Amino acid sequence: MRIEIIPCLKDNYSYLVIDEIKNIACVIDPSESKPIIKFVEKNKISLKYILNTHHHFDHVGGNKELKNKYNAIVVGFKNDYDRIPEIDFGVEDGQVWKKDNFEIKIIHIPGHTSGHISFYLFKEGIIFTGDTLFSLGCGKIFEGTYDQMFSSLKKIKSLPLNTKIYCGHEYTLNNSKFCAKYDSQNIDLKSKIFDINKKLKNGLPTVPTILKDEINCNIFLKANDVKTFTKLRDLKDNF
Repeated sequence: MRIEIIPCLKDNYSYLVIDEIKNIACVIDPSESKPIIKFVEKNKISLKYILNTHHHFDHVGGNKELKNKYNAIVVGFKNDYDRIPEIDFGVEDGQVWKKDNFEIKIIHIPGHTSGHISFYLFKEGIIFTGDTLFSLGCGKIFEGTYDQMFSSLKKIKSLPLNTKIYCGHEYTLNNSKFCAKYDSQNIDLKSKIFDINKKLKNGLPTVPTILKDEINCNIFLKANDVKTFTKLRDLKDNF
């Protein structure tokens, strides 16, 4: 599978998961339709599936037009039928969704929203974390609890260390400043920040990031208990 990063809106990322054998694709979180259409038309790719991590508009804004244009099937969390536009198929925690050559494990990771899920391509070692885990950060808690978010991050931390993480936004630089303020002696973090600045200077995305790097550098993943995590999340909300 090939992953193409599609910048959308101001700082969102949508992703195309492309089966190069059949030349078909899933799109993860189409914030808007135009950039997706432009890419698939230019590369003559058949868009068959739309996968949504959660219901927020900047992750589902392109659903309707893409579904209408390509007759694509929309997949989302089973309890979000009333919140995800055009949803056709509901999935649940632990389920393995299989269509064509796509084989993806669903991991329910509530906190940012109650129905937030991630899409884990376990054979390829890739996870799409939406707005739950960012590079050097984590999502704001809107519908869930601190305990839920902490538990969701623990689920992601339990995956193989070489797992590639594709998140929903380009927030890495701002997140790095927060991590550096409260973890200033972290040598691994300093090295990662150097790499981040180099990528951004060259006009490149800072994703994917690697789980091992996040465990070593992301202050939210370094929190050992809910109390510590809660304090950090509150500090970040006012950073």
